Amino acid sequence: MADYRLFIGNKNYSSWSMRPWVLMRELGIGFTEHMVRFDHFGPQSQFKQTIARSSPAGKVPVLFDGELAIWDTLAIAEYLAEAHPDKPLWPAQRAARARARSLVAEMHSGFGALRQAFPMNIEASLPEVGLRLLQERPAALADLQRIEQAWQQALAASGGPFLFGGFGIADAFFAPVVARTRSYALPLGAAAQAYADRVWACAGVQAWVSQALAEHDFVAEDEPYRTKPAA
Repeated sequence: MADYRLFIGNKNYSSWSMRPWVLMRELGIGFTEHMVRFDHFGPQSQFKQTIARSSPAGKVPVLFDGELAIWDTLAIAEYLAEAHPDKPLWPAQRAARARARSLVAEMHSGFGALRQAFPMNIEASLPEVGLRLLQERPAALADLQRIEQAWQQALAASGGPFLFGGFGIADAFFAPVVARTRSYALPLGAAAQAYADRVWACAGVQAWVSQALAEHDFVAEDEPYRTKPAA
């Protein structure tokens, strides 16, 4: 039996940490969580000094299988897929698996304008910021439109309820986008919104969200639009 330890950052802010945590929780892959709380991200920060002892990259998430360290969300997802062939992390059919990998890679390396404009902040409710930035930043709007298109195409091909049938790596990678659409009230068409609602309702996602809301940490470097938490 695997001895997994998953090092993550704050659940309220860390979209990268959310992906493997939700994936493992949703698919019943057991692990021990190690939270490394954010303070700031300079080289002398407590976060950087702590995570440097576990991650060669100095970032979260990091998955340990025994003494083996796997860092980067995509590397973690692929490692889990190899280690757990009985779990539907990738689609079983080859063509669908190729499409899923393409979409996950696009999410992993792309959508920089959307990420920059709308950092994940589960506790926040910033609909006015979302409306304003979609008007001011056409690249962020283009990213949102591409994501919606990708969701619609995948759902049409698979028949749902998730992007490639059952919940898998692709859905976990887009779960932080779903969180952003809620925090910033980003508009989606009916099919994409229904998919986002299904992801949000997943037990693994809801567990992450409830724990994020319980943190009550306010990290100024992750708060471009607020000077204090919600009342």
